[in-house]
Amino acid sequence: MRYDRDGFPIPPEFDVPAAAADEAGRQTVPARPRAGTGKRLFIAAVIAGLVVPTFVAPVVMPMIREAVVAWSLEQATLHEVQDDLPTAVTHMSRAIDWYGKDPELLCMRAMLLLENRDAAGAIADATLAAEEMPMSPAPARVLALAHVVAGAPEAAVEAAELAVRLSGPGDPEALNHRAYIRALVGRDLSEALADIDAALAVRDDEPVEFLDTRGFVLHLLGRQQEAIDQLNLAIDGMQRERRQAMLLAERVDRVQLARRLRWLDHSLAVMHHHRALACQAIGLEDQAEQDFETARKKGFDPSRGVM
Repeated sequence: MRYDRDGFPIPPEFDVPAAAADEAGRQTVPARPRAGTGKRLFIAAVIAGLVVPTFVAPVVMPMIREAVVAWSLEQATLHEVQDDLPTAVTHMSRAIDWYGKDPELLCMRAMLLLENRDAAGAIADATLAAEEMPMSPAPARVLALAHVVAGAPEAAVEAAELAVRLSGPGDPEALNHRAYIRALVGRDLSEALADIDAALAVRDDEPVEFLDTRGFVLHLLGRQQEAIDQLNLAIDGMQRERRQAMLLAERVDRVQLARRLRWLDHSLAVMHHHRALACQAIGLEDQAEQDFETARKKGFDPSRGVM
């Protein structure tokens, strides 16, 4: 599983073979067909299921199952980028109903539920995902963010600490995630700074997500100019990523591009909000106002987990 700016799971592109086993020996999510292919395959499979004898059903049903799951995931992504989250959740739920309680799918639905302001539903899905795959840190990361939105700081930090333990000592993404969760709930800020410094020491490339975390923590510690310097670097880096994504616009699927740009804009929204807080703290009111407005336009909304 890949992770986003804060260490939360990013829905995969579903470009693996159907029913292929991953490194842990667990089934992966079925292959995702190109736009339109899934629906055609689904219709053809249903027709085949209606006309073939019953004894052929064991052969046909897996094809139908794969088609339903692939089409449902395709539709979930489409409605997500259109900001129609209730419909996206409906399609993701169908995929889970047909595929089973896959932890990755449950985490993906949890993130959709969280963005749809259903923190309780997100907690339920992440908890179920953890039960299905107790040694994976991914459900714990989702659970931590959901607890932040739900207003349960102790549970949020506990989940972030579990994610670090499950990820193994020194995992930079897990350390960044715990630092950010601590910052969001205002707990253990010195430890949060130690976490993000350790994460950056491991990653020579200085990911912009890590720089944003460090800038936010420094702001909370009252070190405003240092915070602004880090956040400037984070915003500049994320803007470069957005420009690079646009350069590929003619060569990638439009829905996937829209989804990528949506994620980049949400990340920029968070970074601009953090810089606004730091600027406001040292009296740079004009810059702070500009950053707050940019953050709002790009989707900053703590009630939806964009924070």
